[in-house]
Amino acid sequence: MASAHDDRPTMIAVSALACILGDILHEGLGHGVTAWLSGAQRISVSTVAMQCDIDTRWISASGTVVNLLFAAIFWILLFKPRRYKPITHYFLVLAMAGNLFTGTGYFLFSGVFNFGDWAAVIQGWQPHWIWQLGLAVLGVASYYASMLVVRATLRPFRSDENPRRLRGLCWTPYFTDGILAGLGGLLNPIGLFYVIASALPSTLGANAGLMSLPSMMRQSNRSFGLSQEEQVGPIPRSPAWIATATVAGLLFIFVLGRGLTWS
Repeated sequence: MASAHDDRPTMIAVSALACILGDILHEGLGHGVTAWLSGAQRISVSTVAMQCDIDTRWISASGTVVNLLFAAIFWILLFKPRRYKPITHYFLVLAMAGNLFTGTGYFLFSGVFNFGDWAAVIQGWQPHWIWQLGLAVLGVASYYASMLVVRATLRPFRSDENPRRLRGLCWTPYFTDGILAGLGGLLNPIGLFYVIASALPSTLGANAGLMSLPSMMRQSNRSFGLSQEEQVGPIPRSPAWIATATVAGLLFIFVLGRGLTWS
């Protein structure tokens, strides 16, 4: 079963839903809710950023904290993968991977470029270069650890009879997320700069680990000793997942992309 071909439109749909969920968790539940709890009087949330009338380190850090928290939740849900159908299993893996890569990738991004959420967290801390270097080191270490975790959860998808399967499962969400992030940012109210400086780096840059995972898992010619029952079967065509992703994608681009404001 694992050697059969996965349905590409369904894979794209699952990838899009996992990407949208990660963005909403970061900007909405992370930054937005924290700003509201902190006493902000005006909050604007779009696909690329959250803006409010107050600025605290906790608000800046909360997006990453929420991403890592939900990555842990999805990881726990994957402890017993046999309870899930292939599509659900794939969604949980992508949701965990997206939140992990976004959370840990922000440490590295802010440490190297001194820009973004964690650059705001360490702003004013002296000596600044040590804090910036620490963020970069933390980012490299945590991102590599994230890749190991994602590699372990992708293990049941590997097939000796179809060695290209992992490439499709990893590369499809990478390009889907990049296109969706670009389209979702085009209509944002704060300008194209944040699409180039924030949305695309946080998506294409953070998810770069997906491009390397197939080669990481090519270390053995065997399927890691998995039995036939442990291997995940093919991802079938699912009109329900495709329809849900289509509606969610349109709302993401044309509603959240334009920004939602609360006063």
